[in-house]
Amino acid sequence: MGADMKSKAMVLTRFNTPLELKEFEIPPLKDGEILVKVEAAGVCGSDVHMWRGEDKRTPLPIILGHEGVGRVAELKGHRNYVDGRRIAPGDLILWNRGMSCHSCYECVILNEPSLCSHRKVYGINLSCEEEPYLNGCYSQYIILRANTDIFKIEEEIDPSVLVSAACSGATIAHGFDMINEGVGQTVVVQGPGPLGAYAAAFAKSRGAANIIVIGGSQARLKLCKEFGATHILNRKELSIEERRDIIYDMTQGRGADLVVEAVGMQGAAEEGLKLVRMGGTYLTAGYAQQVGSDTIDFFTDVVRKNIKIQGVWVSSSRHTYQAMDIVHKNKTAFSKMITHRFKLEEANEALQAMESKEALKAVILP
Repeated sequence: MGADMKSKAMVLTRFNTPLELKEFEIPPLKDGEILVKVEAAGVCGSDVHMWRGEDKRTPLPIILGHEGVGRVAELKGHRNYVDGRRIAPGDLILWNRGMSCHSCYECVILNEPSLCSHRKVYGINLSCEEEPYLNGCYSQYIILRANTDIFKIEEEIDPSVLVSAACSGATIAHGFDMINEGVGQTVVVQGPGPLGAYAAAFAKSRGAANIIVIGGSQARLKLCKEFGATHILNRKELSIEERRDIIYDMTQGRGADLVVEAVGMQGAAEEGLKLVRMGGTYLTAGYAQQVGSDTIDFFTDVVRKNIKIQGVWVSSSRHTYQAMDIVHKNKTAFSKMITHRFKLEEANEALQAMESKEALKAVILP
């Protein structure tokens, strides 16, 4: 790249104000760094919370966007993919949004890089005032650091379809990865957004016969059938008691083997724990920030039922790989998840579409 190469990016300079279009000089790459031309950037629900100042990790100013697919424009030195093959200019790639230190207690002793206390994440906790500046996906170019895990995209696919694998897909893959005993016959998913769609897809891939999705948007609920949902329950049309009765009737009065919380809404855990059968599992992945407290009767809904509650926080490269795999196996369904596409300069409209839930998944095409 020439020394005068520049990149436009949409920058958050103040919370609750529109992102601003700014231009950055592309700095010379350091050893191991990769300059990537962004082909598609996912707009995540977490981006809305950061835009509103609800995520304490967010530094200012920042280029948002932690979900990206792009093409290698330049690399300094030799870099390999996670499978050991050599990275080359022109390759279409996806990358793990987070970088762990691999030297802390969480990384080395717990073997949980997703819990790394020093974890850096593109578009989430890296300011655009920190070298190499192009640290988010709402940009024409992003510079990937030397410790970023990178995946090659070989199959013919619209880059927009894969962006969600980097976040919601990987998070749900992490959750299912922790369920060693399997999902059972009946899985309930709370929430028909991207997390819920992935949960339905993973439940189907693991052999669940009944996959019930609960949500408040009929359009989103119907779309979840494309991902494997066998039954949909509209919470705006059915009361909590009616929903519980339907699920218990379907399971001979036992409840679901697995309930996946994928909505991050106050009250979800109160309802979801009551839907789990004796000895079942409650998997909670949707709480990306504080939303208030739920009142749980631990004796009745947890201890007396001998259930397992499994929290899910972000993901590691293993899970990104699993999410990419399930997208490739369900390209038609996941292509329908992308309901809105925006130009880079329209990033504010993209955030508004996600905040209003008008969009199931919005992408920015720089």
